[in-house]
Amino acid sequence: ARSSGQSSAISPSFVGLRPASPTASRVKSRNRSVDTKAEVQLQKALSELGLRYRRHVAHLPGRPDVVFSKCRVAVFCDGDFWHGRNWKARRSHLRAGSNADYWIDKIKYNIARDKQQARELHSAGWAVLRLWETEILRNPGGMAAKVLRLVKRRTACLGNVRRAAELDNCRRKATASTDIQISPH
Repeated sequence: ARSSGQSSAISPSFVGLRPASPTASRVKSRNRSVDTKAEVQLQKALSELGLRYRRHVAHLPGRPDVVFSKCRVAVFCDGDFWHGRNWKARRSHLRAGSNADYWIDKIKYNIARDKQQARELHSAGWAVLRLWETEILRNPGGMAAKVLRLVKRRTACLGNVRRAAELDNCRRKATASTDIQISPH
């Protein structure tokens, strides 16, 4: 497995394929990987709620779009096409198009990679929230509220974990001080 958070499967290759049309090639080449409309709208809505976050944290699996480090929440703004929203319907639609095998393999690979990255984040103690671009574009405030709920829940949970650890330390210290036995002279 790769240490960069990528799935061990091999990404499909463009070798031997030609664009369906010059227009299709131009459109696909202009797709952004960062600062998409959905990301920007979500980030703006999160900022309006007063949330502070980091963007595109490279050392985390999948390079999450929005990260709340203290409460360990990673948020991804997934493009409907690239990440396979409504996959069954999309797959049957792709079968009828140009370079069908490539696109089906590519999106299946992306779906598997997303799941692997989520597993890696979960095992490292992170909560993962994946939001679809159309949901963000339709209701950025609602999606930001969903993020806020998770951040609050995680902050409370982590706060309780920290308080529990502090209580355990206090108990250990108290127990250690009462365990001291004074031997008679």
